[in-house]
Amino acid sequence: MDSHSRADESQEDEKDEEMNRLLQPQSESQLLLSSDDEEVAYEAGEKILMVDLDSVDDKDSTTVPPFSWKKLWLFTGPGFLMSIAFLDPGNLEGDLQAGAIAGYSLLWLLMWATIMGLLIQLLSARIGVVTGRDLAELCRDEYPNWARLVLWFMAELALIGADIQEVIGSAIAIQILSHGVLPLWAGVVITASDCFVFLFLENYGVRKLEAVFAVLIATMALSFAWMFGDTKPSGKELLMGILVPRLSSKTIRQAVGVVGCVIMPHNVYLHSALVQSRKTDPKKKGQVQEALNYYSIESTVALSVSFMINLFVTTVFAKGFYSTKQANSIGLVNAGQYLQEKYGGGLFPILYIWGIGLLAAGQSSTITVFNTSEASLDILNEWLNVLQSMQIPFALIPLLTLVTKEQVMGTFKVGPVLERVAWTIAALIMVINGYLLLDFFFSEVNGPLLGFIVCFCTAAYVAFIVYLVSLSGAVSSTWINLLPKGFSSGIKSINSDTVVKTGDSTTNSC
Repeated sequence: MDSHSRADESQEDEKDEEMNRLLQPQSESQLLLSSDDEEVAYEAGEKILMVDLDSVDDKDSTTVPPFSWKKLWLFTGPGFLMSIAFLDPGNLEGDLQAGAIAGYSLLWLLMWATIMGLLIQLLSARIGVVTGRDLAELCRDEYPNWARLVLWFMAELALIGADIQEVIGSAIAIQILSHGVLPLWAGVVITASDCFVFLFLENYGVRKLEAVFAVLIATMALSFAWMFGDTKPSGKELLMGILVPRLSSKTIRQAVGVVGCVIMPHNVYLHSALVQSRKTDPKKKGQVQEALNYYSIESTVALSVSFMINLFVTTVFAKGFYSTKQANSIGLVNAGQYLQEKYGGGLFPILYIWGIGLLAAGQSSTITVFNTSEASLDILNEWLNVLQSMQIPFALIPLLTLVTKEQVMGTFKVGPVLERVAWTIAALIMVINGYLLLDFFFSEVNGPLLGFIVCFCTAAYVAFIVYLVSLSGAVSSTWINLLPKGFSSGIKSINSDTVVKTGDSTTNSC
């Protein structure tokens, strides 16, 4: 009996060992399969490994390694890719119109708008580094199906609007540089082709793509700095424009345009994905804080460069066209010709310098093909600016909602002071863009039927913004109770469901 029992026990042990041996690789393969099925901004093999042999022991996950110039260089890239959105042709058109109509008086607003944009982008980078996921992924888990579909649709509209503007800029630049030989449609085709080249470059690594965009930014900086040197704007008036706030009733629209062009909805989503190109473990607080420190430095430098480029464009047109007959008629289409007539040829004609800078600005994005006449391009740009302004709340509100939640951010949740500052900036930006929308629709919308449609869409638009703000927790329950009974009770129930869901699904990732 004893021999039989020992034999049975040994057989059972062998079976258990065999099962454990077989099950172990199976479980690992299942884990790998599940991780492969999940959509991520960058695959593990595409991420840049942030290794520093001189740093502190990796076992100490809470200690931030000392500053390293080598590490800063490795982290440099996402911020400059993000800064391209501050330099697109739509922004350049806003700059030249602000300079021509308002002179140097709005330079202070350009500086503070860039600072506000920097804060928003740092929050976007923060949420990407801390959670290891981008803003779009987090919105998918945060909001109910119908709300996230609306957010997706609005983000797509903003992206299409930005693409069209950049294609317009490229087409105009190519027409200028070819001396009119290549028509606008040919510029669109060329832009489409080189966008595929950019996408192809990404297969060789994200650093190659970042290098190409760095060359484009450097080209813009050199081109517009050359224009700045040629036109010789007044240094005293430039300094006064930056340091002394001035605003008049005649420049309200240009002021609104300066602020509205800085915050790009798609850019808020983009930056949270770009920062994931560097390999950082969200579970190690030291690595996360180190990444946030380096990204803060890099983004600040990148947006400082973009501010200088925008400053160059504004001051060039302030010097040349402020208080002139052409001031109210200048746009992307005729700006180069006006510059040529004003400043002549020289060693290298300013028309072509403007064309090179505009081409570099326009080559930084994907393409949406369009067919329009040259005379209507500036009108189309105005409509596209309005389209993108409408989408701003649908990027800012989800970002601020998530970055202030402890269930999502853990110990990296922003503090109460920064939270108030961020919501104040967001509210200011939304109010300014609301003014732009009202001004535009009052001047462009004619007829009772069209007016009724616009009013109906505006009511739905405002209601959705109120809904998003109420979910954020930024509005107290006292204000929510003032809403209609069914609407306020629905918001409270969704709020409670969202907190439970967020606590279950995202706490572990932090």
